[in-house]
Amino acid sequence: MSDNTVVHIGENSPEHVAFNLMKEIASVEGRELYSHGSNPANRKWVLDTYAECLKAVRGFRKIDG
Repeated sequence: MSDNTVVHIGENSPEHVAFNLMKEIASVEGRELYSHGSNPANRKWVLDTYAECLKAVRGFRKIDG
């Protein structure tokens, strides 16, 4: 089975922008990505947040309201 997924590598790729957005959200929410302090970002939070950021960057995020 062939996987036709395209992964862009570079500073302006959707994946890179989504990762930077996730880091900004972590900062605003007080999540700690690289340490085990009082509010660490667990695996579920990281994967869910990155997936939501990637959808947003690609223009596919649903807006509630």
